[in-house]
Formats: sequence, structure tokens, C-alpha cells
Amino acid sequence: MTDLSELDRGTAPGAADPVKVLLHRHRELCERAVDPLEIAAGLEAHGITDRTAARFRHRDVFSLAEELYARIPRDADTAADASAAPAREGDRRRSVAVLLLPLLPGTLCAAALIALARTHGQTRLYAAAAGVVAVALALRAALRRGPLALPVALASRSATGSWTCWLLVYAVLGEGLLRTAVAGGPDGLPDGTAGGDWPVALAPLLALTLAVAPATWTAGLFLTHARRKLAASRGLEDFAASVRPVLLGAVALFLGALAALVALCAPFLDAGPVSPAVLALGVLLFVARLLTVHGFTHAPRVILMLTAVAQVLAPATVLAARLPGCAALGAPVEALTAASGPSAIPVLTCGAGALTLLVHASRTLARASAHLRPEQAR
Repeated sequence: MTDLSELDRGTAPGAADPVKVLLHRHRELCERAVDPLEIAAGLEAHGITDRTAARFRHRDVFSLAEELYARIPRDADTAADASAAPAREGDRRRSVAVLLLPLLPGTLCAAALIALARTHGQTRLYAAAAGVVAVALALRAALRRGPLALPVALASRSATGSWTCWLLVYAVLGEGLLRTAVAGGPDGLPDGTAGGDWPVALAPLLALTLAVAPATWTAGLFLTHARRKLAASRGLEDFAASVRPVLLGAVALFLGALAALVALCAPFLDAGPVSPAVLALGVLLFVARLLTVHGFTHAPRVILMLTAVAQVLAPATVLAARLPGCAALGAPVEALTAASGPSAIPVLTCGAGALTLLVHASRTLARASAHLRPEQAR
């Protein structure tokens, strides 16, 4: 981060050209930028605010970025124009992939569920294993491209995949285990049906995999509109105030799409109406992914971990209450389940986590520097 005390010395009354000092310090950022907006975002990431820009005789960071961009010689423009056609062709191919690839996880999940419904015994076990592997590979492929893809610099630091898997496993098996645990069970392992000793809920899994497509498209809309707001804004505070409604609108749009998918999937799988637990989990994962792809990895990792641990502890305390002298351990969960059903646990845990991350996102994603590509932020 830029040392602001050095900036003060660079803008002292005796400095003939204070902007030249700043240009020298951030020359690499300015040379890589394709427009002044990227320079403005980069400057904010280095701690330069509108107040700091005033010391450089500019009204805001955007005005300062425009001068820095204008001062950088760009001799390679002709060569860039010559390679523009192949680049545009590559962009079109990537756009088609981003549009169609997110449909693959939901399609494969639906195919796997159909295979489960038409098989029995050991064949059903093989079909389930093949379905899990196919959906996992499709999710990996869908999330490696497009607006929900992790930058290479962040892929090794996100580490949210394991906690996401725990949350998905609980969505499928957790409520059934909790219900049977409160009733004194389970008496056997899950058999993949909703009527067994350990009921399995497949509607949430199908809805969430189908929701990968609207999540990807909604994230793309958010990125596009945030970029437009960045171009139209003339100050960091102005941009922050204009991008927050865009973020809330994107989350609301995804929530509506997820609710429609849940309502569509429920009748085919003999499930209930739209489940608040699935909606809360979907929003939690969506906001966590938005934060992660923008470089804010700590909060999503912590919130997903706490949510997963809280959900695992719910049936664990009910089962532990059967030990001598430990009856009080399961009393809170049993009371909550008796009052609102087993779905109350994921609704509370995922809802609290989603709300926490959404408040955090409304602050962090409202920064211009949040919309700077990682390789440009150095």
C-alpha cells in the first residue's frame, strides 16, 4: 500500500509536478490499465482517496486517474488493433461457454436422479456414485469460467470448497437425520429415498445445481452494471452509493430465480413447497462466491465454516443427549425442532450467515478497488 506520508512529501509546496511523482510510483499499474477507471480503482486499492487527490490538485480520484492515463505513452496501440479480430473471436467463444456451461451441473443432476429412480440395490449405489462424480466435475468446470471463476491468485487461498460440501450434504441428509434423531432413530443408513429410516431430500440438491446457471448470469449482470456505475461516477463515495442497490438487486434476482427452481423441482420429487432453508443456503453460497471472486476470501471462509459447524452440532447434540446425564444437551434443538420443524436449523444458520455476508458485501463490493482484476491491483 502506498505510504501516504511519502505522498505528502511529494505534494509539498516545493514540488514542481506532484503528479509525476505519483506516476513514477504507480507506473506499472498505469501501463497495464486499459482505461482510466482501472487506474482509479488501483489507486483506491493503494489507499488514495478523494481527499488525497486534492493534494495533487484534482477534485477526485477519477480526475487524477484520467491525467495519469493520459500521461502514459501507448506506442503499442497499432499492434493491439491488428490482433483485435482474433481476440474478438476468442471473446465470442468464451461468451458461449459462459452461457451454456452453467447449465451442465443441473442437467447432469437431473439425469442422475432419474437413474436413481429407475435402479435398485447395488446398481442404484453405482448410479449414485457416478452421479456424484459427474455433477462434481460439471460444477468444477462451470465455476472455472465466467464471472464466478476464481482468479488464479486466489484459488489457493479461498479454501471454501470443503465447507460448501458440508452444507450441501446437510441439505440432503441433515434434516432427515435430525427428524429421526429426535424421534429416537435412526434405525438404519440412508437408502436414497424420502421414506426410509434416514430420509433423504433430493429436491434441494437439484434446485441448487440448476441454480448455478442463474447465479452465473446474475453475477455477470452485477459485474457489468458495477462497471457502468464506475464509468458514470465522479467520486468514490458516489460510486459506493450507486453500486449498493445494484448488489441488492442482483441478490434479489438470484433469490427469485432460486425460488422458482425450488417450486419447479418439488412436485417431481414429492417434496414440499418452496423451502426457506434452501433459499437461505442458496443466497449464502451466492454472496460468499461473489465476495471470494472479488478477492475477499476471509469472511466467506469463516462464515461458511461457522454455518457448517452449527448445522453438524444440531443432530450431534440430540444424539449426545442419549448419554447418561447429558439430556440437557439436546433440549434447545429439540424444542426448536418441535416448534418449527427440522428446517428451522438451516433457516437460522444459513439465514444469519447470508445476512452477515450481505452486510459485509455491501461495504466491500461498493469499493472501486473491488472491481479491479487481481493482476492489476499489484
